[in-house]
Amino acid sequence: MMLYAHSRRGEPPENWQPLEKHLRTVAEKAAAFAEQFSSADWAWNAGWLHDLGKATKAFQQYLKTSNGLDDPDYDADGSVSNHASTGAALAFDQLGMPGKALAYLLAGHHAGLPDYQANETGNAALLARLPEGRQNLATLAGYVEEVKNRLRSLARPPVFVNQHNFHFWMRMLFSCLLDADRLDSEAVEDTTKAALRASFPTLGKLAPLLFQALEKMEREAPKTNVNAIRAEIRRACEAAADKVPGLFSLTVPTGGGKTLSAMAFALRHALKHGKRRIIYVIPYTSIIEQTAKTLGEIFGPENIVEHHSNLDPTDPRRNSLRAELAAENWDAPVVVTTNVQFFESLYAAKTGRCRKLHNIVNSVIILDEAQLLPPELLTPCVDALNQLVQCFGVTLVLATATQPALPGLVQPHEIIPSERQLYERLKRTEIILPKNMTARTEWRDLATRLQQHEQVLCVVNTRRNCHDLFKLMPPGTLHLSALMCGAHRSEVITEIKRRLAVDEPCRVISTQLVEAGVDIDFPVVYRALGGLDSIAQAAGRCNREGKLNSVGKLGQVHVFVPPKPAPPGLLRKGEDTTRELPSLDGFDPQKPEFFARYFSLFYQRVNSTKGRPGSKIVFNDDLFRDFPAIPFRTAGNEFAFIDEAGHQGVFASWSDNEKWLAQLRTIGPTRENLRALQRSCVNLSKGTFLAAQASGNVEEIWPGFWLWIGKYDGISGLDAFGEGFSPEEMCSV
Repeated sequence: MMLYAHSRRGEPPENWQPLEKHLRTVAEKAAAFAEQFSSADWAWNAGWLHDLGKATKAFQQYLKTSNGLDDPDYDADGSVSNHASTGAALAFDQLGMPGKALAYLLAGHHAGLPDYQANETGNAALLARLPEGRQNLATLAGYVEEVKNRLRSLARPPVFVNQHNFHFWMRMLFSCLLDADRLDSEAVEDTTKAALRASFPTLGKLAPLLFQALEKMEREAPKTNVNAIRAEIRRACEAAADKVPGLFSLTVPTGGGKTLSAMAFALRHALKHGKRRIIYVIPYTSIIEQTAKTLGEIFGPENIVEHHSNLDPTDPRRNSLRAELAAENWDAPVVVTTNVQFFESLYAAKTGRCRKLHNIVNSVIILDEAQLLPPELLTPCVDALNQLVQCFGVTLVLATATQPALPGLVQPHEIIPSERQLYERLKRTEIILPKNMTARTEWRDLATRLQQHEQVLCVVNTRRNCHDLFKLMPPGTLHLSALMCGAHRSEVITEIKRRLAVDEPCRVISTQLVEAGVDIDFPVVYRALGGLDSIAQAAGRCNREGKLNSVGKLGQVHVFVPPKPAPPGLLRKGEDTTRELPSLDGFDPQKPEFFARYFSLFYQRVNSTKGRPGSKIVFNDDLFRDFPAIPFRTAGNEFAFIDEAGHQGVFASWSDNEKWLAQLRTIGPTRENLRALQRSCVNLSKGTFLAAQASGNVEEIWPGFWLWIGKYDGISGLDAFGEGFSPEEMCSV
């Protein structure tokens, strides 16, 4: 009798998808995906086994009854059990060590990769799922043998797999199975979506658009020294693209045009070496929007897949259904995403995060501002980067002005040779360090100094510092901090650019959020003492276009010691590390060799204390002597770039978001309204949030979703420094 995998609503069973066809198609697709990393046979077997549980009478009856049909052949007793555990039980019990490995994938292809044994995950653990699968198997003897005859012989994983990276390889296999299963199911259940997939232009067709745009920019750019060096950087990147795939560094001073130069390298390299896509990984959503806009103007916004939390569902150009579908599995030629999405996916257990992983294989990854990786998570991050380069055909570009010495990373090949002396030739600023690195400057004295400049940017370390200094500045001064929602900050940055463009007075007090990816150009910048990389990034907002050089001057970057030290933690460690550097022979805060020295000292400080729980992820995966008991789910939960447990987001009423707030209040969260409201969210420390609750400044408009109903100033944002607010918020960036 015929067994089915999927029904079609409103159609008779003869139009449904046979189970045999689904298993075969998934096996074929998964094997094709896994061929990219020499693992086709493993994925083939996973494909044949993943939906074995759908052959049970219970599941077939479920398909019939859910379509309003009845059939005496399928009068199963009881409810439908979880079909994923059936193939897992077969593999675990009957296929030796390879089968035990595959059991993780099979058991988790709907619920996510499980831990091996129960702890806080309870029934999600692999061992807890197997008894259910064994019961199903007992009713499927004949069909089980049919499927087993389709399986390929497995002995050991590919040669590059070892005890250390076994868990990483398993996630890649899991991704192949997930994507193959979802794609085949979609082809049956939603043909409209299926038709939109894989309809992007190839890298070969996109490449001319970039190089034509770059040529046009060079022709039309003012004939300045800065623009001449930017063109030189681009040519060096294109020349390096012929080199053997692997790990590269692109060390370019801020304002040197590294975004488009890195893309030029990536496109040339991808076409030369057959790489499948380019993935641009960016630390902050504030930068990702600017980068996606720049690339969208060249390639067409409809051809850039953005995958991050700040997508605006009301923008049809950037959020077409095609792009939304491609964000599920990254099956597009150019993907722009965040550090959070990228790295958390590499250690994830959830199906939504894991599905795209196989499409990272054989790609070019540009890791922008690599120095912003969380220091307490460096070990697993660096390990993931090494694995991608050494085992999965990835070419990786670390692009930054302040190249970090990432401990444990394989040695990168620098794209721009040191003999080009970029930092000397692109010198546009003078960084003036305080003679006494312990003598503190009071805010009132600093405010007086700032008012002597018509155009000046001052960058401080914390939200509270920003608030206190801003209060001492004259009307017309602009404020930027993360106590302002994203939409508000964008409006202020637009106003800053407008004032600078028409040479109006422009004084800005900001936290560090202005230091990366915000393309502004002040003649004078003040920077609170902090990490050397932060000082260099602040300097990148000073004389960025080299206009002062043309009249024989340099931009002035004044470093000052604020009234109080940075709060304990990474900010304090960066500040203390910078204090050590002037004692080094020949110290120059603008020479790249001292950035490496700074990061080496900084990481030593960070590693001397205990990091977050995810900083040390240990897998008991002695693959060749014992069964790999891997805590996939626990590791995925622990590896978090953002400590969500310590923060609570609140929505602010801003701009035209009232309709989205009303919708959230009325019908609850949807993908559309949460995306629309993301730009009006402000993150508070847990202590500050609890104080806001006690003082009536927040309202829960839906369970777990909060609206700020206290004071929100149209200039400086949420008032978090009133009575009852905790010191924690005063120390937040």
